[in-house]
Amino acid sequence: MHVQIVLFDGFDPLDVVAPYEVLYAGGTASDGAVTVELVSAEGPREVVGGTGGLALRATAALDPERADVVLVPGASGRVGEPGEVPEEGAGAGERWRDEFVPVLLARTLTTGLPALLERAMDDPDVTVAAVCGGSLVLAMAGLLEGRHATTHHLGLDMLDATGARAIRARVVDDGDLITGAGVTSGLDLGLYLLERGPGPRIAHAVEELFAHERRGTVWSARGPAPAAL
Repeated sequence: MHVQIVLFDGFDPLDVVAPYEVLYAGGTASDGAVTVELVSAEGPREVVGGTGGLALRATAALDPERADVVLVPGASGRVGEPGEVPEEGAGAGERWRDEFVPVLLARTLTTGLPALLERAMDDPDVTVAAVCGGSLVLAMAGLLEGRHATTHHLGLDMLDATGARAIRARVVDDGDLITGAGVTSGLDLGLYLLERGPGPRIAHAVEELFAHERRGTVWSARGPAPAAL
């Protein structure tokens, strides 16, 4: 199982590092059955995140034909007060601090990322995963119409407004689309990808190593709908 984790300008570092460490440890525990790399739509480059200018290096270009899983993080920035209107974003090549999260997410639409994500979504052999605002990147690109997904609780209404079927759950399994909620859910999503890939014993070994127990039930549309409680 080869996983490509996407970096874009303003990404949330925890959305990236949490699943990266889980999946990397899964590769060690499975004797190399899992591999993971950091990529960008533009190819190898230093990518500046949205938290204090922390940068990570993409070592390759996003290539859905080489990936079994493509994982999209959210962005880190200002949430803003109710009714506050974002100012005009930065120009090409500029790095602005404390930008609004929606502005950072929307800026990905001006890059080559949406077309690459569409290729990944259209490939039945590729699972697309997203953490936090990564679901909104997919949704704003028009790729989640009618799909079950989750995101940070502050973005659920926005996700629903795009035509996705927003679910308030820690991790949502919609077949070849796996999404996680708030930023720390990247740990849970990574562990679930290990469970679906090399298996529950590998996922459990990494869970023990990280001293982290997953929270809640992974939601999926399987089984009967619950009656009113």
